[in-house]
Amino acid sequence: MMKMAPTFILLLLSQAVFYTSVTSKKVCGRPPVTDGIDEATLKHVYEVGDELILTCERGYSPSTATPGRITCTATGGWSMSNLACSPKMCPIPRPLQPLALGKTEAPYKSVLNFTCDEGYVMVGANESRCLHDGSWSSQPPLCKAVNCPLPTPPRDGRIVHDRPVSGSNTIYGQTWTYECNTPRAPDHERGSCRADGTVTEPPECRDVSCPIPTNIKNGVITFAVMRQHGYKDKVKYACNEHYALVGEPEIRCQNTGNWSSKPVCKAPCTVGIKRGRIFYNARKIWISDLKPNRILHGEHVAFYCLNRAERCGYPVATTCDDGTLPIPQCFVEPGKVEYNLRAKTLPSEITMCTTFPPASPTSPTSPA
Repeated sequence: MMKMAPTFILLLLSQAVFYTSVTSKKVCGRPPVTDGIDEATLKHVYEVGDELILTCERGYSPSTATPGRITCTATGGWSMSNLACSPKMCPIPRPLQPLALGKTEAPYKSVLNFTCDEGYVMVGANESRCLHDGSWSSQPPLCKAVNCPLPTPPRDGRIVHDRPVSGSNTIYGQTWTYECNTPRAPDHERGSCRADGTVTEPPECRDVSCPIPTNIKNGVITFAVMRQHGYKDKVKYACNEHYALVGEPEIRCQNTGNWSSKPVCKAPCTVGIKRGRIFYNARKIWISDLKPNRILHGEHVAFYCLNRAERCGYPVATTCDDGTLPIPQCFVEPGKVEYNLRAKTLPSEITMCTTFPPASPTSPTSPA
């Protein structure tokens, strides 16, 4: 046992010397590469002086015409390469460009995902990929409207389509009206082809009547027989003089047995100042010349306010709303002396401002 020990120690020393001699030699590792450079043939270790020619992988274009040659240097690093690889581009189909935020091309490996709106089915692939040659893997699909069967008319009635229908189908979005034989009314009037491929069920025809129509405030019934009315009968209204009618002048007896909404009559306004000038009906007039003092509902009037900093005048508009004409808070009604003796100094008579301040709030209160 004692004679074998020196041999064992010598063997360990010889292995250490061999390891030191192998690892002291400089080598280069796998070269760093940028996106798009072909890595398929690259090794993990290279000797000093080894050369590599870098190329772009499929789907990428080189930045230079000369090969991207690099060398493993004595320091264990790689020489610089001027090769850059840029992805090939696929033109975005023109109909899709409004959805591409201004872009007209997409890079290699991009994916377009397609969906159809509710009520439409897709004909074609639901995605397309940008290929290595700058083309798309598939064309954008078509979105075809869902088909529905023809609707069934109500018993004792018929269907009136909004658009002509041909064949044995309708398509999503098509609509129609159900009608019953006079004097009966359908419990629902409208039908359509729905997104799930079904149509509205036909209505039931039933007897319907609406109560005797009533008058409206500040208005009259101009055409009606004062009795109960049947489905689709009509009554017409008008307003008293100087009142403005808001809404449909004609109401209709509906399939629910109720009348459609009646119009309302909106009152005129009085311009609530005694002194000053206004702008009304495209004319600049003194309030004393507004005869009669009446502004109809919905009409506009401008009052003149003073910009004290610039010493100029500016108009502020307000609107008659059912008998109320708010006066801008910036408007100051002149006193009797100022109005009679110094009228040329009023905001309506001095130089008009080139820029107007923000519109001031209005007040419905009477002037001082």
